[in-house]
Amino acid sequence: MSPTEKSAEGDGSPCAEAFLDILGRVPPADVEAALTASGVGPTAEAAEQVLKSPICYSRPKSAVRFFRWAKRSVQLTAYAWNLLVDILGKAAMFDPMWDAVLSMSQEGGGLLSVATFASMFASYCARGNFKEAALAFDVMERHGVPPDAVALNSLLSAMCRQDGGAQAASEAFETYKTKVAPDADTFAILLEAWEKEGNIQRAKSTFGEMIVRVGWDRSNMPAYDAFLSTLVQGGQFNEAFSFLQVMRTNGCLPGLKFFANAIDIVIRKGDHVNAIAIWQIMVSDAGLVPNLPMYNAIIALCCSVGNTDYAFHMLDEMPLNGVFADSVTYNAILEGLINQRKAREAEAFLTEMSKNEQLPSASNCAAAIRLFSEEFNPSAAVDVWHCIVLHQITPAEESAKELIAGLLNFSRFADVKKYTEEMIDMGIKFPQSTIEKFKYTFDKADRLHIYDQIARRMKRR
Repeated sequence: MSPTEKSAEGDGSPCAEAFLDILGRVPPADVEAALTASGVGPTAEAAEQVLKSPICYSRPKSAVRFFRWAKRSVQLTAYAWNLLVDILGKAAMFDPMWDAVLSMSQEGGGLLSVATFASMFASYCARGNFKEAALAFDVMERHGVPPDAVALNSLLSAMCRQDGGAQAASEAFETYKTKVAPDADTFAILLEAWEKEGNIQRAKSTFGEMIVRVGWDRSNMPAYDAFLSTLVQGGQFNEAFSFLQVMRTNGCLPGLKFFANAIDIVIRKGDHVNAIAIWQIMVSDAGLVPNLPMYNAIIALCCSVGNTDYAFHMLDEMPLNGVFADSVTYNAILEGLINQRKAREAEAFLTEMSKNEQLPSASNCAAAIRLFSEEFNPSAAVDVWHCIVLHQITPAEESAKELIAGLLNFSRFADVKKYTEEMIDMGIKFPQSTIEKFKYTFDKADRLHIYDQIARRMKRR
């Protein structure tokens, strides 16, 4: 935790507000005189509130003068000292920052801590001063703070947050790992840095050393996530899958981040077999709950390769995991059934969609009408059209064309006239090819007078 993240009791106390008012409007050189003239005495709690304020971070010289003034009256806390170090570091006032550290060391009483140095590491690294951050780590023990894994991790994390800092972190790790025993977090920090840079070779090397030094640890999920994600994003999916199997054997698995990335990649590749394999590891072994977009993506993939049975299995599984299908889910399955020409299943599924208040898309409506017409089920085609009209599914032009074409093929002239007039009233315009088919079919059936009625209706629109 950085010094600025702690909350103080009595936030917004009147004396703290009075001090902040002075710091915000008085030039730094006049701050101490103005504070004394205010007649308000400082407290340790008020000093913390003042020092953690944005005003002090934006006016570091005023903050120093306030600190010096308050210290003459009260004993300031370690947190207040750490805030001062953080303020100076973030302002790149490194010499005064070290003066404050030296004073903390001389004061004793445990004022200096790993948190103090973590703040310094972050300030140096934010300016790209990686060597100075490492030098600060070197002198920790000299100031009575033995460096440990937490300190090392703070240094590496501060380096890795900056662009190009992974190399500096790697060098620091190599330098200090014989003096300070790294822990699981150490390797997770490095692996996340290699993931960010896409450095597969370094990721493999770091992962191997992690297993040797700290072994398999199921709680070290961020490290497994970062390592496998690096492989997957680098195009080494098969190797990532092999490592995943090894992890599973050792009772360790990555988190949802990796699985989401991996599933996205195999879906884009159209790799149905590996997608299901990864999915099953995620749900059954890792016990993770996929979200709706993940379900929709895997269902769409299954349907695209003709595995609608597994898609239906997943549709039934979703509510058990607290995930509820939406129109994207239903339309993916409907499209799969239509593409496989499973007319009966598509008709039944449309009924289920209606019960669940899920509407078919405009493109699926047109495709379903075409399928039902080709499979000699004009009644089902008409039912789809009724759904379009009832729920105002648009655009409806393609569905209208398909319905009329089907009804003409079945010589259902009364229905053709009925639905054509309805479509005309809806403002639908028919392509020339459909109009010509109108005329040809009615003429052939010796019912040209019906076509003439429809044609006149079209002209009036």
